[in-house]
Amino acid sequence: MTDAAHLETTRASYDTVAVDYDRLLRNALDESPFDRAMLGVFAERVLAAGGGPVGDLGCGPGRVTMYLDKLGLDAFGVDLSPGMVAVARRVHPALRFEVGSMTGLAIADGTLAGALTWYSTVHTPPHELPEYFAEFHRVLAPGGHLLMAFKVGDGRRHLDHAYGHELSLDVYHFRPEYVSELLTDTGFEEIARLVRAAEGSEKSPQGYLLARKRAQ
Repeated sequence: MTDAAHLETTRASYDTVAVDYDRLLRNALDESPFDRAMLGVFAERVLAAGGGPVGDLGCGPGRVTMYLDKLGLDAFGVDLSPGMVAVARRVHPALRFEVGSMTGLAIADGTLAGALTWYSTVHTPPHELPEYFAEFHRVLAPGGHLLMAFKVGDGRRHLDHAYGHELSLDVYHFRPEYVSELLTDTGFEEIARLVRAAEGSEKSPQGYLLARKRAQ
């Protein structure tokens, strides 16, 4: 089961940094061609399959939710941090954002055409990933698409300061083959993966994995 104390620490940290996180990263996609490319493929796949609601799970201040909306998706955001959701609602008032946990989403079974977890599992201990993946599988319709972005590598790094604030966050790195194996065990099939080198201030390679919920 998910460690409630771990979730509370993550929530508190992101409540603290929400305003500055948005200020620093709002336009980050403009300088991230790989990010835009993977989000574009995800959007095309979802639309080609007939479209439908898409959840940006762990949406933060909504910058990627807005990008998905611009790509033509019926996107909404969910985040653990009320502070992040408040910023998202203020900055993107035309879109829907809700407070919620990826371990217990207030979304009916099999209703999403797509789910995005854009670095939102980086604070999840590896042994807890199957619980998260099971929840993603539950809310996706058969044939629905999942796109994950994550930090590639092994181990954990602790942050005491980020985005101009004192905080406490553990950041986990995962091997793409490990993520793929867990997704397969949960009922997904991998479509594509991409690993790119670190850029700018990044300290590790970055990974993207696109998968689809197998039809029952």
